[in-house]
Amino acid sequence: MDLLVLAMLIAFGAFTLKSRDQRRRIALLGHMLGQYQIEKLMESLTDGYLRALGEADPERRTQIWNLLATTEAQLCEQFNRFSAEMASLDAAQTRVSKLPLALPYADRLFPGATFDLRQALVLHGQGIANAAGNALQRSPRDKAFTMSAELFLMQHTCHWFCRSRAVASARMLARHKTPHAQLVASVAPETRAAYLALIGK
Repeated sequence: MDLLVLAMLIAFGAFTLKSRDQRRRIALLGHMLGQYQIEKLMESLTDGYLRALGEADPERRTQIWNLLATTEAQLCEQFNRFSAEMASLDAAQTRVSKLPLALPYADRLFPGATFDLRQALVLHGQGIANAAGNALQRSPRDKAFTMSAELFLMQHTCHWFCRSRAVASARMLARHKTPHAQLVASVAPETRAAYLALIGK
């Protein structure tokens, strides 16, 4: 009986510490993102892509793509500013645990099993900018597909920082019906190589 009580106390203590750490991370990222309209622009883009792809009239479809190009430029500009501001934070605040499940202060207990959110945001920013610039001259459909993957992978990284990899992947599957592995496979090759190197895959 004593062992059961002790186990329950340890589990409760670990849960409390984990929740406190996650609240700190959510508050930090929320504060930094709160100064920008990145989430709103992302939503406008993804909705706009679906609208353009479903538009039967070629002229109207071209108009939508042109409007979306302006939104893409705004998103790139805001994300670069956000990433630069995040880069000013101390490394101790931006470590992300690579462990599949959330453990309290895992980034401090196992520093070798972490990556730096600041570096991840830089590579995501480059991927988003490259997709928007469309240097490879992809069709509008393929460009929209790549840009969506870049945005969703960035969103996955932010959820991973706030919670855990498992929670981030579950949210991505529930919200966008897309497994993490499919996201990684769908971004540009340069993003994929840099991302896998960062997370140690």
